[in-house]
Order: sequence, then C-alpha cells, then structure tokens
Amino acid sequence: MQVIALFGPTGVGKTALALALARRLRKRGESPVAVSADALQVYTDMQTLTGVASAHERAELEHRLVTFLSLRETFSAGRYAKLAHAEIDGLLARGARPIVVGGTGLYLRAALTVLDMKPPPQAGARERWRAELEDKGAPALHAILAERAPAVARGLNPNDRQRVMRALELTDAGELQALDGESQLWSEHMRRPTLLVGLTMQREALYERIDARVHAMLDAGVREEVQRADAAGASETARKALGFEELLAGDVEAMKRRTRNYAKRQLSWMRKLAGVRVIDVTERDPDDVAQEILDSAAV
Repeated sequence: MQVIALFGPTGVGKTALALALARRLRKRGESPVAVSADALQVYTDMQTLTGVASAHERAELEHRLVTFLSLRETFSAGRYAKLAHAEIDGLLARGARPIVVGGTGLYLRAALTVLDMKPPPQAGARERWRAELEDKGAPALHAILAERAPAVARGLNPNDRQRVMRALELTDAGELQALDGESQLWSEHMRRPTLLVGLTMQREALYERIDARVHAMLDAGVREEVQRADAAGASETARKALGFEELLAGDVEAMKRRTRNYAKRQLSWMRKLAGVRVIDVTERDPDDVAQEILDSAAV
C-alpha cells in the first residue's frame, strides 16, 4: 500500500484535501489516518496559531503527531523523523493508509525518507554566532564561511541568516560533512512507496486566503493564545511559529507579510522535490482534486 503525502503552502487547503481523500478511501473500504509533517503543530496550547485541524476535522480523520508536546520543550527534525517513521510503519503494518500532511519541507522529507541529521551545535556556539549575526549581519558571517568552506558558502544565500549561522556552527564542530547530507533532501528515494502530491494556487488567491486565515485566527483568540504561551515560557522552537513574535508586538500586518513570504519559500521547496505530482487547486473543490489524485495514480 502506498503512502499518500500532501505538501503545499500555508492556506492552500491541505487539511480539506486530506479529509476529502479520507472520505473516498473509506468508500473503498480503507482506513486512512493523517500523519502531520509540521514543525509547530506538535505543540499543545498553540493549536489556533499553528493551524492544527479542528476537533471536528480530527473526529472525521484521525491526526497523528499533533498537539503532544509541551510548548516549553524544544523539538527537532531528527526527533520528529523517529516518531513519523514509527507511525507510518505501524499504520501500514495494520493495513491502514497513512496520509502525510504538512507544509514544513524538512519534516515532510524526514517522514518519507532516511536523512543523515546534522548534530546539535557545540555548547555556546549558537549563542556566539547569534551575537555575531546581530552585530555584523548575515553577509559578514557568509564571508567568514566562504573563507572556511568555500563550496558550502557558494550554495547559500548570503542573507539566509539561519542557514549561514548553522553552517558556521557545523564548522566549529568539525562536521562539515554533515552539510553534504542536504543533497538527500532532493533525492527520489523513499522509505515506503509514496504518492507525493504538491498543491499550488494562483498567488493572488493564495494571499487572499492567507489574509482571511489571519483574520479568522484573530477572531478565534489567537492573540490571547500567544500571550498565554509567552507567559508560560514557550521554547525557542515554539516561538518560531508564524505570527508568534508579530502578535506579541501587536503587528498583524507583519504577521501577514511573514506568512506570505513563508508561502513563497514553501513553493520554492516544492519545485525541488523529486517525483512530486503538482496540482493547481485554484477555485477547485477538494472532492474533485481528491478524485483526480485517486483516478490518476495506482494508489
């Protein structure tokens, strides 16, 4: 039995499509279960901000790997991979159909493949390079990286703050070879037979949905949710959720801009995925898209 994996930008309708697929699979006598591939939906008490499927949606389709971790804890793709592999393998073993759903590209690949995960930074290295980053800026750190590891630096945008800083952490740890593992992200190899579907939408329509989603989250009390998470000591990882810092600052427009920019990066990631079947879902009903997926592939 194939795994079905759905990837796409924030607001494109991944959950709605997963539900539509589940309904059609049940008519065929199958038992579908969703496995989340999202870096932030793992946290409890931030369901509104991170866009976890609603209680009603989870009653219709069971979702694994959501809302199980205290927001005070840090999390990693390596830890997620072990959990996701166990969930997918367990579901297949009992004849259930895993539907991997997510917008975090690294977590999607971690769920579907075996990656050589990079080691954690040496003690104090992250703090030191973060201070350098704030003092000198990402291009200056990129220049340092270019002296230490020219080949690695050539593959990084000088303004990509996080990746440049992480590369320097790895040079400190003598783990430059771990950077070569990034090529695994774009390989065609899968742990299990998988139908990988990428969802796109016309940019204007997607941005309208993102803006509407932000307003719906505000109506649902997301600002208060973030304030409670902040007061409870949310971890550095949890604070990376889209809109966390922006809502603390009361800047809704900045939250919208950040979400749109993240959607662009998700679409860029999708274009690099090997073997992905891309479907434009603009103005399309999820049931029609679900039927197209099931009709066009030997699922």
